[in-house]
Amino acid sequence: MNETRDRILDVALEVLGDNPDAGMGDIAAAAGVVRRPVYGHFPSRLDLIRTLTERAVTEMTAVLADASACDAAADTAWAGFVARVWPVAHRYRVLLALRRGEYGEAIHALLGPLDELLAGLVQRGKDSDVFARHLPAGIASQLAYGAVFAIADSDQSNGTPGARAATITSLLMLGVPEARALALAGDQP
Repeated sequence: MNETRDRILDVALEVLGDNPDAGMGDIAAAAGVVRRPVYGHFPSRLDLIRTLTERAVTEMTAVLADASACDAAADTAWAGFVARVWPVAHRYRVLLALRRGEYGEAIHALLGPLDELLAGLVQRGKDSDVFARHLPAGIASQLAYGAVFAIADSDQSNGTPGARAATITSLLMLGVPEARALALAGDQP
């Protein structure tokens, strides 16, 4: 039962990644099942989107908690977080498109715990004068993390910017000097 559910979720990410407007029938066909199992696990498209979002939040929160737990400077922790979260952000990039649509409120509400952790890391950087102070931590973290997702959304493995660009851009947005951002990004792809 969980195997079928997980397969439907994995296929939904692929299908919605290609077409955010795809319907439940499209997802069922791509999963090789009839609609009944899809609707059995997810009574509505909103339920499916919520479940995908919950899964993304769980994965990203674990990565952020791990990166934040170290005693490293906030900019180093942020760079480590972006490097480790990149595959997750890339996999769930469709949530960015869906967040702008009719499911935005539901997705935004589920992202609350992650948003708080991100703001906490940025506040830590502000308190230690590693990050700029021109914006409140919550807004600065959302802008910087939004850039990571925007770059992930544009990255289709065809030479467009990747994890390194996401790390550098988000650090610059947080007020880290360019030379330091480049050094922190290192040799990320």
